[in-house]
Amino acid sequence: MREPTPEPKAGEVRIAVRAASLNFPDLLIVQNKYQFKPPLPFVPGAEYSGTVDAVGSGVTHLKVGQPVAAIAGVGGFGTHAVVNAAQVMPLPPGFDLDDAAAFAFTYGTSYHALIDRGQLKAGETVLVLGAAGGVGTAALQIAKAAGARVIAAASSDEKCALCRELGADATLNYTTQNVRDTLKALTDGKGPDVVYDPVGDALAEPVFRSIAWRGRYLVIGFAGGAIPALPWNLALLKGASIVGVFWGDFVKREPQANAAAMMQLAQWYGRGLVKPVIDAKLPMSALHEAYARMGSRQVRGKLLLINE
Repeated sequence: MREPTPEPKAGEVRIAVRAASLNFPDLLIVQNKYQFKPPLPFVPGAEYSGTVDAVGSGVTHLKVGQPVAAIAGVGGFGTHAVVNAAQVMPLPPGFDLDDAAAFAFTYGTSYHALIDRGQLKAGETVLVLGAAGGVGTAALQIAKAAGARVIAAASSDEKCALCRELGADATLNYTTQNVRDTLKALTDGKGPDVVYDPVGDALAEPVFRSIAWRGRYLVIGFAGGAIPALPWNLALLKGASIVGVFWGDFVKREPQANAAAMMQLAQWYGRGLVKPVIDAKLPMSALHEAYARMGSRQVRGKLLLINE
């Protein structure tokens, strides 16, 4: 059933959606497994881009016809979406609308994780788990832009090859290679300084046992399914930190810091240092197919749904 096109209220804008990307929380939210549970009925799609179509009262910094991106929790997998104007990012000249729909969530998360929470320094070694996925490819590019050495870990040789194309210095296939032995060999026994982990599950403990002295283990999410329970003595023995990363709350609690991070990322995009990896562009009517593809762990980079 087609719903009527919504009208923006005070402080809101309506966006004519050009593209929306599918993120892992979008999968969880329709399965009722995500921490944010919107009231029913709702249109999923947290991240999207398009042009401002209508402006509610009190909104002065956005104009009809302006290209924008939005992170709004829901609404992206439709033709139009109404969103609080504070959740809308005007796009700088030259920022492709399709790229914009696949940018803020993954690059915002990865920048906050590596640069802010992980305090990554040039010359350090970063291990990126799930490196061929949406946040993984973003983390790989951001770590390289920051001057780090990157070991990209993925579940197949094909995904590892993609990571090398994106600039990874070394790769690890954790389906066929011994994680601890490989990391030892790739770091001359030192271990990675920073671990970026959106996977969790059974990978976490062998990786944490391999971390460098004063290493930082960044907890991004649990795409592998199970939430790991690590023995605390491992953190003690390595002088290592387990660092939580919750970009969504960071955006709400520290909006100025997030705005500065997004500005830096937009500059890097303009210089060609970061660019979303698009797995496929599907019509918005193929949303069920997109969900199935993400659920089967086939996606490399980001899936886009397009309104032509």
